[in-house]
Amino acid sequence: MLAGCGGGNNAPAENAKNVEKPAESNQTATEAPAEPVTLRIAWWGGDTRHSYTQQVIDMYEAANPNVTIEPEYASFDDYWKKLAPQAAANRLPDIVQMDISYINQYGSNGQLEDMTPYLNKQIQVGDVNENVLATGKIGDKQFGVPLGVNVLGFQYDPALLKKAGVDSIPENWTWDQYKEIAMKAKAAGLFMDGSMAADVFFNYYLRTKGLALYNNEGTALGYEDDALFSDFFGMLSGLIADGAVPTQDKLSQNKGVIEESEIVKGTGVGVWQWSNQYVALQIAVNRPMELAQMPGPDMQKGLYMEPSMYWSITSNSKAKEEAAKFVDFWTNNAEANKLIKGERGVPISSKIKESVSTVLTDSGKQVFKFVADMEPVTSPMSPPVGSPEVVALLTDLAEQMNFGQIKPDTAAAQFRKEANSILANR
Repeated sequence: MLAGCGGGNNAPAENAKNVEKPAESNQTATEAPAEPVTLRIAWWGGDTRHSYTQQVIDMYEAANPNVTIEPEYASFDDYWKKLAPQAAANRLPDIVQMDISYINQYGSNGQLEDMTPYLNKQIQVGDVNENVLATGKIGDKQFGVPLGVNVLGFQYDPALLKKAGVDSIPENWTWDQYKEIAMKAKAAGLFMDGSMAADVFFNYYLRTKGLALYNNEGTALGYEDDALFSDFFGMLSGLIADGAVPTQDKLSQNKGVIEESEIVKGTGVGVWQWSNQYVALQIAVNRPMELAQMPGPDMQKGLYMEPSMYWSITSNSKAKEEAAKFVDFWTNNAEANKLIKGERGVPISSKIKESVSTVLTDSGKQVFKFVADMEPVTSPMSPPVGSPEVVALLTDLAEQMNFGQIKPDTAAAQFRKEANSILANR
């Protein structure tokens, strides 16, 4: 799956510096600190995300002259490699962008602050759906505030789809229809997609069957029939073997760089990814694009609303209250969110969502509409109990299957044995 790389918010940073406290903001009035405060903030993403995040930081510093913010950013893979030794040395930044696959680990290890005492004080969440906010909780502690919400889907070039002899993605399409279209794309000299992130899409597939990747307690896998594993990953590796999806060698060379994806190069019909990544992809593709729902049957059972990522305050921060004020600014400041434009997911505040909708690009409006259309059919998301070790194991096995180095049946048994061992010893 492509890494989120941001929207096209390229207004000069200097302009942002000139923006004082906006009248339209519903930000909570907070007193500026009497003494100078320096906050370190870390995130992952692409160049566009870095650009608008810096503009938001500039806006915050302009409104809070005693606060200096030092940014630290990297690609997704490099981000976690950098964060791990900082955590071991108790030198984490004050605010860190946290992924759903890591928040349990960092929260349980005591490296994140419980943000509950700051809610509706420094961080206003009165306009936020309780279920959305609860996705940042581990037990009774709020270890993260979601930056936005996302829905899975297929993001594609309709012109390339027609080149494959298909007028449109069928409504309520099935996995069999997906495979049929993929083979038509192959026959037209195109790739159907860039494969699917193993943990995210296998979990969706299991949910359409009324199951999940993990059990409710997070102590074992949430399914017992390994034929489900074989069916799903056999389909994905089979499409690679058939030439409808790039080889694993080619996929590995991409490393999530959006500009190197097949759809951007005009050789692939689409990609499977979260809705917040659509705007950046649309900019890179620079051709008309469309969003399609996930295949079924029982798409409604599988689909869920997921927080794109969180802002978390670290336990080692010496300025937690000031860090919380910045999280509030990000969540509730209308002008800041007009720069962000939902690139990290559709805003969690209903007021901000309404405010931002007036300044969206056409692709941004497509995303907001897609999420709004899917919201009524989503079921509650699975508890965020996945560990990075299980995801890494599944990703490694998926790559081996894609290379043809291991059969899906063998991989299913190995995954069950090793994943259950990891989860049982959490």
